[in-house]
Amino acid sequence: MPAAIVTGGANGIGRATAQLLARDGWNVAVTDRDAAGAQRVADEIGAVGFGLDVADEADVDRVFDEALQALGSIDGLVTAAGIVDTTPFMDVSVASFRKIYDVNVIGTFLCIREAAKRMPRGARIVTVSSVAGKRGGGLSGTAAYAASKGGVLALTRNAARSLADRGIAVNSIAPGSTSTAMLAPSIESADHKARIEGISLLNRIADPAEIAEAIVWLLSPKASYVAGETLTVDGGLMLD
Repeated sequence: MPAAIVTGGANGIGRATAQLLARDGWNVAVTDRDAAGAQRVADEIGAVGFGLDVADEADVDRVFDEALQALGSIDGLVTAAGIVDTTPFMDVSVASFRKIYDVNVIGTFLCIREAAKRMPRGARIVTVSSVAGKRGGGLSGTAAYAASKGGVLALTRNAARSLADRGIAVNSIAPGSTSTAMLAPSIESADHKARIEGISLLNRIADPAEIAEAIVWLLSPKASYVAGETLTVDGGLMLD
């Protein structure tokens, strides 16, 4: 039975991915900065849960060791942990920019690196970027968020090159607007929500489970010849 670590698994895309992996027969380690939330999801799906700050190098090292011990192997990694920022460009502080980068970029890097140390050949990694990283924002996430998610895209490609000799495939998913707790504050305005929905060809915001389906496919043998790719799942938003 394959085993995977999912970061940011207490809510949103991470939670939906952990649920789907468990349904498909994976052993799952659910991790999140919200330790209680991670454990709650783990209990729901018959997984193991861990509190994890992805921006803390020592914490990532410790938790990945514990996850490996609990799971027996690490065959997949999903880096769904992330934070958003909607501060207008001219108002973004350096401290805020660094915080976003610490979690979204450095956190993703640390998790890829530490997972790769413990993974067998044939393992697969899926990072979670965003259409904001391809568009440069323009929807809800602004400068710091868009730049960080663009960083995740570049990091994913480099990781794919760097880990290929180890037999580890690395890909990314770039969701469009998705109904998560992280997005909720930015769509409190009915006008803004309608604008976001209207940009998508499907005229709606995605459910996290729809993004999870694409992530789980990239982790599966069905995607065996996909490497260094970014799969955009946005309901046609990028065609705007």
